[in-house]
Amino acid sequence: MKKNLLRKFTLALFFIVFFGGVSYSQFSLTGQLRTRTEIRDGLGNLALINAKPAAFTSQRTRLTFGYKWDRLTMGVSVQDIRVWGQDASSISSNDGARLGVHEAWAELVLANAADTSIKFKALQYLSLKIGRQELVYDDVRLLGNLDWLQQARRFDAALLKAQHKGWLLDIGGGFNQNSDGFGVNGTYYVGGNVPLAVLSSKGVSLNTPAGFLPTNGKNGAPVLLNAVSTNGQNQQFKSFQMAYLARKFQQTKLSVLFFKDDFSKFRIDSIGNAANGYAYGRRYDQTGVNSRLTYGAMLTGSNSLNKLNKVQWQVFGYLQSGKDRDGLSIKSAYHYGANFMIQRGALSFGPGYEVLSGNDGFKQKAGETHRFDPLYGTPHKHWGYMDYFYVGTGAPAGGLQDAFFKFKHVNKRLTSTLDIHYFALAAATPNKMLDAPASARISPMLGLEYDLVLNYALNKFTSIEAGYALMQGNNSLEYVKQNSMDKTRKTGQWGYLMLNIRPEFFASAKK
Repeated sequence: MKKNLLRKFTLALFFIVFFGGVSYSQFSLTGQLRTRTEIRDGLGNLALINAKPAAFTSQRTRLTFGYKWDRLTMGVSVQDIRVWGQDASSISSNDGARLGVHEAWAELVLANAADTSIKFKALQYLSLKIGRQELVYDDVRLLGNLDWLQQARRFDAALLKAQHKGWLLDIGGGFNQNSDGFGVNGTYYVGGNVPLAVLSSKGVSLNTPAGFLPTNGKNGAPVLLNAVSTNGQNQQFKSFQMAYLARKFQQTKLSVLFFKDDFSKFRIDSIGNAANGYAYGRRYDQTGVNSRLTYGAMLTGSNSLNKLNKVQWQVFGYLQSGKDRDGLSIKSAYHYGANFMIQRGALSFGPGYEVLSGNDGFKQKAGETHRFDPLYGTPHKHWGYMDYFYVGTGAPAGGLQDAFFKFKHVNKRLTSTLDIHYFALAAATPNKMLDAPASARISPMLGLEYDLVLNYALNKFTSIEAGYALMQGNNSLEYVKQNSMDKTRKTGQWGYLMLNIRPEFFASAKK
């Protein structure tokens, strides 16, 4: 598979170079090699008292081909993601393919007011973008490419994109399926990286049957380590439909988002027998889907205070309704916030505050949830670089309050940022430890986080980034994330050094 993929890509590159001189199109070929060396001592979750720090280097190698003609644009991105030393120094064919297609899309121009040969004039511009692609909107709060992760995020989707008199409208959707094999009936979908085998209650390895997603208990949450899903959790959507509307009014931009994602229904089931033990999980063989609606708006703007100072501001609010992926009815789930940055020369600084709703543990009703799920965005950018919230390590059932203050300094080559976060629960959370009274609740404060990042542009293709983050947590943070108290060190640290090289191998000028 790897050899075939490389052969096809080499052949495509040959035609690009050979025919580039006589073409009326534009071609580009760019690369990326990004290494990141990390020392983790409490990243994502507070480390156990006797735990030792982890250290490793990960690498992304990406090759991106671009093609542009008046009525067609294409993009193909092939990437290899690995941790140094993950493979032996000499691998065999049994190790499998290590390459993957991150993006492969084409965008067809259906209407263009600037092209007199296109008769359709109802809209100034209309195109269809179809294939594997990134969805990047606004500040990647709800929809983003998650580029911080080496593997990033992409969608298999079709997107109809319209522009008319300053308005922008994107309408899109996707439909996921596990296989196109003969004999596959129905459209049942298991949305996760299902392991080939799972250990039973007696430690026996059991083959995972089709349509079955293993969990850690009869009613436990799936424990897949590499699930492709809503912000790193257990289940990818079966389908989605979206609409995004935006318009800029001088220095102010209004954007409105409607996003509906549908999740396959399931039943709790088990595999195995009395002799070998049982493994429990979810059987995705039910008709219908659980549909979740997310909708809201964002305003961003930039205004000059005087000759020296400028302010950039943002305010937003979103709601969720319907049913979540587990079939719970979503009641009064919300996410809102505001922030601003004052820019004075090379220095910018300013505060912000936002809330993601959660469940009140003293008022919670069976079959309902008040938790807001921030969809498929980039949590790393918004809720602390230590990745304690809304990522693969989970988030508190009580939601989140985030009050922050940010500093940024930019000069010719060096950009420095410092973010300070105060994290707290958004809803009351009971203390269910054995020695706690029945009415006891945990303190809402979760901790303070400090994120320092330095980014230096070495040359036009290369940048070096260094970061250090510190989480000063407490028992409340340990309890809502790990369901324990006094078993972790309350200070988490993380440092990294990242080298990002993005050369442009080839770019033809349009004729």
